[in-house]
Amino acid sequence: MLFPLLTPGFVADRPDVPAFVTVGDESFSQADIVGAATSASERLGGLSRVAVEAVPSMQTVVAVVAALLAGVTVVPVAPDSGDAERRHVLDDSGAQAWLGATPTDPCDRPHLPVRLYARSWHRHPQPPADTVAMIMYTSGTTGAPKGVVSTHGSLAAGIDALADAWAWTADDTLVHGLPLFHVHGLILGLLGPLRVGSRLHHTVRPRPEAYAAAAQGEHPGTMYFGVPTVWSRIVAEPEHARSLSGARLLISGSAPLPPTVFDAVAELTEHEPVERYGMTETLITLSARADGPRRAGWVGSPVAGVRTRLRDESGDELPHDGDAVGELLVQGPMLGAGYLNRPEATAASWLPDGWFATGDAALIEPGGMHRIVGRLSTDLIKSGGYRVGAGEVEASLLEHPTVAEVAVVGPADDDLGQRIVAYVVVRPDAATDAAAAEGLIEHVATALSVHKRPREVHFVDELPRNAMGKVVKKALLETSD
Repeated sequence: MLFPLLTPGFVADRPDVPAFVTVGDESFSQADIVGAATSASERLGGLSRVAVEAVPSMQTVVAVVAALLAGVTVVPVAPDSGDAERRHVLDDSGAQAWLGATPTDPCDRPHLPVRLYARSWHRHPQPPADTVAMIMYTSGTTGAPKGVVSTHGSLAAGIDALADAWAWTADDTLVHGLPLFHVHGLILGLLGPLRVGSRLHHTVRPRPEAYAAAAQGEHPGTMYFGVPTVWSRIVAEPEHARSLSGARLLISGSAPLPPTVFDAVAELTEHEPVERYGMTETLITLSARADGPRRAGWVGSPVAGVRTRLRDESGDELPHDGDAVGELLVQGPMLGAGYLNRPEATAASWLPDGWFATGDAALIEPGGMHRIVGRLSTDLIKSGGYRVGAGEVEASLLEHPTVAEVAVVGPADDDLGQRIVAYVVVRPDAATDAAAAEGLIEHVATALSVHKRPREVHFVDELPRNAMGKVVKKALLETSD
């Protein structure tokens, strides 16, 4: 057995600290959360899996803790999920009931409300480390969403590794407004503070003014979470960005942070952002450290307990020389236990020797710093006999003063195999004519090498993104065909 996710004494140190968790305008102490969650957990007898419509509310906080205390598996469901996706998640997971907020569509499941002001102090036996804690569903970009099985032990290991990397302690106050149905907002952003014992201020939505207000409160934020879109919006309002200068760490994840945004955050807040890398299947395996270097476009080194390696298409190991690009494999105690009901998909990613095949292309420097080039399926472009990382071309284009956002894809090409195509959002008043496109192509050819230049540049008003701010490159590839 490893260590329990929520220890029996996780309220023992400061049970009556007010505003231990704040969601919007509602605050609960540690004792409030445990008392309400324990009361709710007593109604879960006979259930093994419950769905939680993860609206940003205290009900969601209490519902998640209640299920974990009782050893019942939590199935987080996005509040805005469509009818087909919702039914797939419920049917595939085997969720027997809803717990917490009233669901938008119960899909024939009973609803168990959470009584926020009920209290019980009964102690449940701690679930063993191999007990399934969460079934979280992937975004479904390559088919129906797959349920990732995570245990109490794997979640605890993941949080503890980040507490080490970020020097995260009970003295911190974490501020974010991220959704509570993904790893970033739910595991790191809710279970993290509960396990570490730090305060949590969830702003409901990650607006710049809300983050700035949290910096001025009675318990100012010391750590802030955001996806790149959040940080981009914050630096667009310099007065709000400067208010975060009193924080200890500004952390970005879920998608690559553009170098221009990295630099703007550093200039306005005097903090270089901490970038990290992970997946629903693995939690966070790479991160810059609180006491280590941070570089735009690089996601740091392995966190405690993690090993990494690169392999080529033949399965042979590649050197960590900062140049070789291959598929990133990771190994560590925070990895999930597989995909629910998907033995073939599980076998394809969870390898027999304990490694997980991420499907991401990366390079690793001799000192251990990692750079993610992108998905092998869309971001490793084989053009004219060369292997080109879309991320490297994107980073180069983002260095051009006219470029605000960019996505690079590699549609099929009869001559080259794949051709490099860039979709560019320019800054206000920048030119979008043929000469501007040629200027961007020449910029990459000069900064990198000629074979890495885009063969086409398309100017667009915006890039297609999912709920977490990730660019949906599949949609761009369909446009390019």
